[in-house]
Amino acid sequence: MRLFITAKPRAKQEEVVQIDATHFKVSVKEPPVDGRANEGVERAMAAFLNIPPSDVRVVSGHTSKKKVIEIL
Repeated sequence: MRLFITAKPRAKQEEVVQIDATHFKVSVKEPPVDGRANEGVERAMAAFLNIPPSDVRVVSGHTSKKKVIEIL
């Protein structure tokens, strides 16, 4: 399954907001440096979906706020 994410790095608190069935807005505390924000997005989505973080990965938009993640 692929989900479409709008990421907000350097947020004051982590938050996942579901917009519709496949679109989410994810705020993470990590800065967009060395892929740390991508890891934060993966962890936040895994916690939101109650699945292991290893089952979530960013497949597109590594350097963009608009990302596509894949749920394995």
